Amino acid sequence: MKKDLNILLIEDNLIEIMKMKRTISFLKLNHTLHEAKNGEEALEILKDKSKIPDIILLDLNMPKINGIEFLNIIKNNEDFKHIPTIILTTSDNQKDLFECYKIGVSGYILKPLKYDDYVKKIEVVLSYWSVNELKNI
Repeated sequence: MKKDLNILLIEDNLIEIMKMKRTISFLKLNHTLHEAKNGEEALEILKDKSKIPDIILLDLNMPKINGIEFLNIIKNNEDFKHIPTIILTTSDNQKDLFECYKIGVSGYILKPLKYDDYVKKIEVVLSYWSVNELKNI
């Protein structure tokens, strides 16, 4: 049975945030999307235990705390390390990819240039996590 997801999108690019909102709307999904423009904002959101997300979609290239630094912080925190975190980035740098998996990322997705391809990728990711049996602890 599919469930509606509580998603935390950590992305500093306003166009990318709008694209995610548009995609969720286009796919007619009832997921809740919380936004943070950087890792610091995301950590503030995570302090509210009632808003613990089902999944985190994380950009790598951000100001203040970059994606890899943020990933290290949450994967070393007992309260947050269970949250599936999916990298959503334009970086196809193999070093970044390996580092993220070493830390404990749940997926690494390259943002495609074409919107239709983006929609397809997001649909697959959100569909998978909406049927996954992982529940917040």
